[in-house]
Amino acid sequence: METMFRKCAGIDVHKLFVMTCVRVVDESGETHEEVRRFSTVTRELLEMGDWLKAKGVTHVAMESTGVFWKPVYNVLEEGFTVLLCNAQHLRQVPGRKTDVKDSQWIAQLLQCGLLRASFVPPRPIRELRDLTRHRAQLMGEINQTKNRIHKVLEDANIQLDCVATDIFGVSGRAMLEAMINGETRAGVLKGYARGRLRGKKEALHAALEGQIREHHQFMLKTHYDHLHYLEGEVFQIEQRIGKAIEDEPPNPPASEQPSSVPFLEALDQLDAIPGLNPRVIISVLAEIGTNMAQFPTPGHLASWAGLCPGNNESAGKRKSGKTTKGSPWLRRALTEAAWAASRSKKTYFGAQYARIARRRGKKRAIIAVAHSLLITIYHLLKYRRTYQDLGPDFFDRLNHQRLTNYLVKRLESLGHTVTIAKAA
Repeated sequence: METMFRKCAGIDVHKLFVMTCVRVVDESGETHEEVRRFSTVTRELLEMGDWLKAKGVTHVAMESTGVFWKPVYNVLEEGFTVLLCNAQHLRQVPGRKTDVKDSQWIAQLLQCGLLRASFVPPRPIRELRDLTRHRAQLMGEINQTKNRIHKVLEDANIQLDCVATDIFGVSGRAMLEAMINGETRAGVLKGYARGRLRGKKEALHAALEGQIREHHQFMLKTHYDHLHYLEGEVFQIEQRIGKAIEDEPPNPPASEQPSSVPFLEALDQLDAIPGLNPRVIISVLAEIGTNMAQFPTPGHLASWAGLCPGNNESAGKRKSGKTTKGSPWLRRALTEAAWAASRSKKTYFGAQYARIARRRGKKRAIIAVAHSLLITIYHLLKYRRTYQDLGPDFFDRLNHQRLTNYLVKRLESLGHTVTIAKAA
C-alpha cells in the first residue's frame, strides 16, 4: 500500500496508561517500529510528546475511548496533527488482540492513509460545549424535580395543575411556599393568586381542597429547595456563558481556521431563523463550531448530527430508514428548535411540518424540520448569507400542476364536476 506519512504514531489509550507505537519508513523504503508505554499523568504524557518529536513524528492517531483520550489530545494537539478516530474504524484482525498490537495496527492504518479523523472543535469551542452540555443536564434535572413536586401534590389530592397553566409561576410558587410553611386552608391559599388566575377563584378553591399532611410538607420542602438550588446553578452557568461570549468570544485563531465565522457574527446570522433563540443557537454552535469547512457537504453535517435517514438495504429491499446515530446534544437542541419552528406562522418550516405531519406523523415531521434547520445553518455559516424565508406557499409553487391535479381528484371523489380555467 502507498505510504502517506513516513513518520507517524499510533496510540492505544487506556485510563492508566497509553501504548505508543512509532512507525518510520526510511529512505530505502524499510519500515521500523518502536513501541513504548507511558502513564497518563501529565509528566509522562509530556515526555511522550518529546519522544515523538525526537523521532520526527508529524501525525498521531488514537481512538476515542470514553473521555480518556482528552488528556492525551490536549497535550499533543499543539505539536502534532492528531487524528481522533471512531473505534469502529479501527477493528483489529481477529485473534491478535493485545495493547501492543492495537497501537501497531493504528500506526499502520494511519501510515497508509486509511483513517478518517473525527470532528474535534478548537479548544474555545470545546470549553463552551462543556458549559452548554452541563446546562442541558441541569435543565433535565429541573424538569425531573418539577415532576416530583407534581407527584407529591397529586398524592395530597391538590389539583392545582388543573387550574393553573404553570404551577411554578408567581402564583404557584407563592402557594407552594405557603403549603411548605404549614398553610392547608384552601380559602387562604387561593388568596395568593395573581393576574388572570384571580378570575378562577371558585375552581381554584376546589382544586386546593386536599389532604396535606406533615409528610407532604416535608417532601415539598425537600424538592422545592432542590429546585431552587438547580435554578441557581443554571443561572451561574448562563452567566459564565454570557461572559465568555461577550468578553472573550470563542473564536479560533485565523491561521488555524481561516474560513471560520466570528462567533458574535454567527449569533446575529442565525437569530433570524424561525424557532432559534439565543440559547439554542449557542448550544448548536458549541457542537458544530463556526467553521463549516470541517464538513464537505451539508449531508456530512446531517449524518454527523444523526438527522439523516439510515441506509440499510439488502437483496434490493429497503429494511430500515431510521435515523443514524449521531451527536445527541446537537439533535436535542435542533429538535427543541424544530418544535418552536413548527408553530411559527406563515413560514417555510411551519408549512413543512404541517405537510409531513399529515402523511407521516408528528415525530417524523419534527425530525425533518430539524434536518432542514441544520442544512439552513450550514449554508448561512459557510457562505455568510442572511436568512430569507422561502414562504409558506413554497411547496405549492414547487409543483403547481401536481397540486392542481391532486385537488381536482379530491373534488371529483366528493361528487363534484370540476372545470379549470386559468385566471386572467
